Amino acid sequence: MDKMMDKMVETVENFVDHHRKLEEDLNELRSEWQVLKRRKIDVNSRIQVEVEVHSGQVVKEEVKGWLEDVQKIEQDIQDVEERVGTVPSYKRASLDKDVRKIIEEVKRIQERRIFEGGLGIERAPACGIVIPTENLEGEISTRDEIWEHLMGNKVGMIGVCGIGGVGKTTIMKHVNNDLVTGNRFQKVIWVIVSYPLNIFEVQKEIAEAMDVKLQDEKQMRRAAALMEIMRRKTFVLILDDVWEKFSLNDVGIPEPTVQNGCKVVITSRSVEVCKFFDCEIVKVQPLSQEESLNLFLDKVGHAVLQNVPELEETLKLMVKECAGLPLAIVVIAGSMKGVDDIKVWRNALTELQECVKSVKGSEDEIFMRLKFSFDRLPNEKIKNCFLYCSLFREDYLFKREELIESWIDEGLMDGLRSREAAYDRGHAILDVLEKNSLLEKHLGTIIEMHDVVRDMAIRSIGPGVGYMVKTCMKLTEVPNEHEWARDLNKVSLMANDISKILVGLTPKCPTLSTLILSDNPLTEIPESFFENMSRLKVLDLSGTHVEALPSSISKLKYLSALRLRRCKKLKCLPSLEKLVALKKLDLQWAGIEVVPQGMEMLVSLEYLDFCYTDLKEIPIGILSKLSSLQYLVAKKDWRSPSVKINSEEVARLRKLEILKCNFDDMQDFNYLLREFKNFQSFIAYELQVGTKMDHDRDFENTSHKCRLIISECNIGEECIVLPDKLQHLRIHKCKNIRSSLNKTALLENATELGACIISDCEEIEYVVELDSSFSSSCKPVLDKLEHLRLWDLPRLWALVRVEGVATQPRVFSNLKTLGLEGCSRMRKLLPLELLQAFQNLEMIEVGGCEQMEEIIASSDSDASSSNKFSFTCPKLSVLQLWRLPQLKSICSAKGVMVCDSIEYIWIRQCPELKRISVQLPMLDNGQPSPPPHLKGIGIDRLSKELWESLEWDHPNAKNILQPFLQIN
Repeated sequence: MDKMMDKMVETVENFVDHHRKLEEDLNELRSEWQVLKRRKIDVNSRIQVEVEVHSGQVVKEEVKGWLEDVQKIEQDIQDVEERVGTVPSYKRASLDKDVRKIIEEVKRIQERRIFEGGLGIERAPACGIVIPTENLEGEISTRDEIWEHLMGNKVGMIGVCGIGGVGKTTIMKHVNNDLVTGNRFQKVIWVIVSYPLNIFEVQKEIAEAMDVKLQDEKQMRRAAALMEIMRRKTFVLILDDVWEKFSLNDVGIPEPTVQNGCKVVITSRSVEVCKFFDCEIVKVQPLSQEESLNLFLDKVGHAVLQNVPELEETLKLMVKECAGLPLAIVVIAGSMKGVDDIKVWRNALTELQECVKSVKGSEDEIFMRLKFSFDRLPNEKIKNCFLYCSLFREDYLFKREELIESWIDEGLMDGLRSREAAYDRGHAILDVLEKNSLLEKHLGTIIEMHDVVRDMAIRSIGPGVGYMVKTCMKLTEVPNEHEWARDLNKVSLMANDISKILVGLTPKCPTLSTLILSDNPLTEIPESFFENMSRLKVLDLSGTHVEALPSSISKLKYLSALRLRRCKKLKCLPSLEKLVALKKLDLQWAGIEVVPQGMEMLVSLEYLDFCYTDLKEIPIGILSKLSSLQYLVAKKDWRSPSVKINSEEVARLRKLEILKCNFDDMQDFNYLLREFKNFQSFIAYELQVGTKMDHDRDFENTSHKCRLIISECNIGEECIVLPDKLQHLRIHKCKNIRSSLNKTALLENATELGACIISDCEEIEYVVELDSSFSSSCKPVLDKLEHLRLWDLPRLWALVRVEGVATQPRVFSNLKTLGLEGCSRMRKLLPLELLQAFQNLEMIEVGGCEQMEEIIASSDSDASSSNKFSFTCPKLSVLQLWRLPQLKSICSAKGVMVCDSIEYIWIRQCPELKRISVQLPMLDNGQPSPPPHLKGIGIDRLSKELWESLEWDHPNAKNILQPFLQIN
């Protein structure tokens, strides 16, 4: 009995101790957090003052990392506070351990010194952006006239005028690119103004070009801040496609003067607009017949005259009908490319002549010339795909696959069984439209529509077809009921200022199929609004402020696409059970917290996007009923818990081709691999297996479509089975990985692997092992790899281990980027014999490796030789080294790197560095010269003495390189 009482007393005492200890530690945590929170506020304030307002600087990566760590620890503290009220008594000791860990982490973050040398660093010098453009044909004299005004001191404002399609923008793109590659001006800024004028957007574009952010929302204050920033630089500001008169002061643009050396160029169809700004007028004239012919042949192909010699006269007449307008020439030539039949050419000439004769007036004539190319498109489906683009605002930049998705929503890709087939069809249609110059590539996968071509498209729709397009017109209300004609088929009111729809407004549009209200500050939609839109198929409310949708939406029985992307205030939806025709539900970045009621009834649903919502789970019993699903995305921001999805239900979706989500463990992942036969039929996937990891910029920003993260999984000695088509792999904090990548993962399937990141794996010792068991099927995979990053691997001692092989196979032959950070055991990065396989390396980044002594190391025989030796890195352009306390030389003492391609060398916190070891080209007089592409050598302020003490192979080398030195 006494023992029992003693045990009870001990239990009570332990409970009291744990309770008291937990309360004490919680109070300490709250106190430490307040200190850290105040420091976070101070850091953000300093960023605004020191960095964002300071032109040309960017926030240091270590500062960004510190702020991310503070945000993560804040979430951990919130989680602990929530657990305090619910944790049972017997778990309070365990909770107290977690609290102590967080306290230590808070203190560690507090102690990190991120203020040394300021919070920002100078951005790599770039005065502007180079814009892709076509070759100039004939406008050389006009370009030279503009250039003369820009280089001279007499003219500050230049107005480039001419009718639509005459080449104003093309000329200015060439001028812009010449200015960017020159060094006359500190900043070259390109802004598309368009109609109607949006001063807020113009201010934003200029500020971004000046590398700053305007925090204030009031136009006057933004103008004052922008004025102050721009006065610090000599700039050329190119305002393209100006339609209206406005005050430069209202925007915040300093008046260009002889004293400040700045210039402003305006392109406009209106001479009066240019005169308002007191511009020196430069008129862009149509091309001569000879220039027009050259441009036409460039586009249609010079071989056409060789293939059809009798075509010359007809072709010249067709060129003459283009009236010297480059846009018309390019578009019409595109429509005739590949045609070798003289009869087709003669007929096309007749059609073109009839088109032009049917109208009068310069604008009508250019439209009819462009419409000629539209009329010659192969079929109605392609024409409808082109016309659909006119529903978007002027100067809209289309992402290639998003545009194809919109065409799918419209039913323009119907009749195809899979999404991949629809994408293939869409890409083929885009190729036709680009070939005909009706759409043009902008950057990468971005497409744009020339504003004159867009005007032509809207005119081509004509009366009775049923389009109402009122985009970017500053409308504050939806058009009145009488403007909604009964025969309307498509309505676009995107990018206006519509904040509400009047109660009682009931447009009578029984044939309306598409309604686009995106990017309006719309907060509410009355019940009556959709009552007479019974045939509505596509409804786009993306980017609006709606908090709820009217229940009347459930009556839209033909609705096939509901786009609610970026509706952040939208928390829930009405029942969807009656929308049996719905094929697409896009809720990306919406604020919804629960799965919409009745979603399990959407048996036709093909596209479901819950990406970055506040959704916590998809309840069991819903996904398995969506048997038509081809596209499923349910991933979340890295700060948020993953959406819980049942892998068995996902496995039943046999038509699935795109999947982006997270799974708890390898068991779920391996189950899906088996069920989907290694994802062979997938177009794209983005999967994370295991614990949600911190934000990975490389993973988020890559263009790779097939990506996999394995995080905090106990992999053991068995191999990881990698899925087919994998392009980007990250292995993070995984246990029991002692061997190399080729021993841990079955690489045979990953034949398209382009990027690999291995981080925080404490036991891994090398990346690849070359031994007698090395599989020949691994080598092509490793040779395909372009980007390899290794972070926080404390036991890593070599990239490649060679053992027991007579001939060392070369691997990583296509590697472009090699990055190491926090690999404290590494002493030498690249042995010389390994370097021979790394001939495609473009960037080497090494930091935080405490024992790193050499980046490129010679063999023992080379080191013992008295002769100097050199090795070539033919494509290396960036070498970045930081926090390497033992680094003595970039390469061995007797070696030099021959890399004429080098552009930037960045060295920070490398106190023992003695030689940079880059061989300088020698002139005929025996003196060294800088590498031909060198743009900068960056060192931190604390390394000024390091620069002075460096050893050089030539006594004049330091003087030669001094002009490239940048101290940050």
